[in-house]
Amino acid sequence: MGEEIRITGIVQGVGFRPMVWRLAKECGIVGAVWNDAEGVLIRAWGSRESLEEFVQRLQAEQPPLARIESTERTALDDDREAPADFQIVRSREGEVRTGVAADAATCPECLADVLDPTNRRYRYPFTNCTHCGPRLSIVRSIPYDRANTSMASFPMCRACRTEYEDPADRRFHAQPNACGECGPRVWLEDAHGHQLSPDAGGDVIDAAARLIREGSIVAIKGIGGFHLACDAGNERAVGELRRRKFRYHKALALMARDIAMVARFAEVSQTEAALLGDKAAPIVVLNAAGEALAASVAPGQHTLGFMLPYTPLHHLLLQEMVRPVVMTSGNRSDEPQTIDNQDAHKRLERIADFYLLHDRDIVNRLDDSVLRVADGKARFLRRARGYAPEAILLPEDFAQAGSILAMGGELKNTFCLLKEGRAILSQHIGDLEDAVTYRDYHRNLELYRQLFDHRPTTVVVDKHPQYLSTRLGREQAAANGPQLMEAQHHHAHIASCLAEHGAPLDTRPVLGIVLDGLGFGEDDTFWGGEFLLADYAGFQRLARFQPVQMLGASQAMREPWRNTLAHLLVAFGWEQTRERYGDLEILRFLEAKPLDGFLVMAEKSINSPRASSCGRLFDAVAAAIGVCRERVSHEGQAAMELESLAAPEFRRQARAGYPWDLTEPGIRTLAWGGLWEALMADLRQGVAPAIMAARFHQGLAHAVADTARTLCEEQSLDTVVLGGGVFQNRLLLEGVSQALCQNGIRVLAPERLPANDGGLALGQAAVAAARQLATGSAWSSLRH
Repeated sequence: MGEEIRITGIVQGVGFRPMVWRLAKECGIVGAVWNDAEGVLIRAWGSRESLEEFVQRLQAEQPPLARIESTERTALDDDREAPADFQIVRSREGEVRTGVAADAATCPECLADVLDPTNRRYRYPFTNCTHCGPRLSIVRSIPYDRANTSMASFPMCRACRTEYEDPADRRFHAQPNACGECGPRVWLEDAHGHQLSPDAGGDVIDAAARLIREGSIVAIKGIGGFHLACDAGNERAVGELRRRKFRYHKALALMARDIAMVARFAEVSQTEAALLGDKAAPIVVLNAAGEALAASVAPGQHTLGFMLPYTPLHHLLLQEMVRPVVMTSGNRSDEPQTIDNQDAHKRLERIADFYLLHDRDIVNRLDDSVLRVADGKARFLRRARGYAPEAILLPEDFAQAGSILAMGGELKNTFCLLKEGRAILSQHIGDLEDAVTYRDYHRNLELYRQLFDHRPTTVVVDKHPQYLSTRLGREQAAANGPQLMEAQHHHAHIASCLAEHGAPLDTRPVLGIVLDGLGFGEDDTFWGGEFLLADYAGFQRLARFQPVQMLGASQAMREPWRNTLAHLLVAFGWEQTRERYGDLEILRFLEAKPLDGFLVMAEKSINSPRASSCGRLFDAVAAAIGVCRERVSHEGQAAMELESLAAPEFRRQARAGYPWDLTEPGIRTLAWGGLWEALMADLRQGVAPAIMAARFHQGLAHAVADTARTLCEEQSLDTVVLGGGVFQNRLLLEGVSQALCQNGIRVLAPERLPANDGGLALGQAAVAAARQLATGSAWSSLRH
């Protein structure tokens, strides 16, 4: 008997067909297997028992990088003649439904080849196989065949071709397969573009390692972009890198040779060690401990971000290092990393001393992914290399929705394609305010549409009218005809978390708590501390943080002291503030500012919109106790440093959290007058900043959890969903989550996507799907 077996998912470029061929031989099956735009198609003939064994083993023995999403079996006509053996045949084209695999770290077998002096790939920095190496970073179109990648310009030598054509070889149809004879090459240049000779007895990678050890800054072309590398223990080199890169405070990523080296400088749990060693090789944020690195690596932080080598080039480089290297993105601060050799010389001209280059084109820019373990779970801070563009499978009812394009937000942008119940999120794009990033956003939108043959019937955008993603979405809907929908920012955060946790479209309403910097609210004001009764299709605002003016609008996001002033005006008014606290240093600081002008701005609401922002509350408290008071150099800096300051004292201050008030009637409002009374009293008494930071965190966690408990009781809810970038604060996430769980409330928080705006697009797509399918039904009685 014969069957046609259709398999979809991540099944191309991952060694799936060779595995099918091997299992067919072992199970006594004849037929053929090939790639097409939908995935993998198998025609198989054999006994009923052998076919059953064959299909079971396809599921059980799939390759490391594969992920089967569906298997469909159809009986073939009995009169069709079975072939004599089993073959792998040429790929076929059609409507794209298959996935593109994410780039994967060097597998143990390839690393062994690279380190074996008797192997023909000894010290070859581009060694790979079907279990590892570049995927999305080199692909131009589907099917994923060599001709559709940047490896097309490297014809294979006879030895590589033999491996490539042998189904029993692990490099069978490994599209980037190459060796030193036929593949990409690596070389070293100085800042003027002159090639340098290898060190005596070594190669250019040895020379690059020596230059790093001597204190130089080396630009290294990797798998998804350039990095800037220097010795992480050399304060002069790290400080110079910061000065040249204009990245003055944000923590720098580190690469270590192995986990043993990481453990010399940070605490590493079993969960964190598994993340570091995963095939995605992300950056993992760890608590610093043990030996010290240069102070400029992570100023004001109690954590370090480590990753392990994920290409043979990295492995060879780190073999020569006795301590970690800084491995930060190859760009000026806030720009996307460069991916092109010539562009690197242009954009990194005043940053890098030397350049370790290669001639394999990077087609698609990929930042390093970042994760952190919080409340016992690994959680994304940034999702990119190693994970994108793997699809997130949604509950079955999402398959009824049409093709949806969700444009994402303005900061930490990603976008999402939803089709046939699969959500495909782009890699981290970045902040669209930067012109280079915005061009990259355009290019990636077009690339993903082509790779996944995606023709949206609906485009969904954030409600904020000035977001560049919103404007572009409106333009594309008007030009191409898809329906246009809006999703409110905080509602989308809740929907994103529901979707990643597999909640069906008709799920009962939950209490969503979203804490972030700001988002455009339904009342055309800025929200950022929200308690929403929500399902996918709609929401109702139940409670909020007290709205406080942002003096100078967006300038308040860059100068934390403005938020301190605004909160003091709300809590006490200026005259009472000066009478009660005029002797405090923070008051002397504020009075040194052009205060009369700011008081007029506040009184007359000139360029001072009100925002119920949790992010601005963090800024206000940080500045009051002397953290990042004058100015921040990157988003979230004050909040991150406040968390680091609080961490050692957090548990000891469990019963000393600052008080709050929950006002009624109307929308419940969390007011912070009690917090400011207690904080100013602590400042007068000279309480240590770390203790004040911990008391603030404890008070905020209790305020949020107690408000949530009250609302859940009133609304008969049993589930709370957390979202927004503030919940990347480990102390706050764990404090709120554990308090609610102790009261029998189920808590969902982002894991597979970032809590920040990097996860927003999935929520937008989920909201649009729910509203499409809710038309004419009573799925949601909540306002939308």
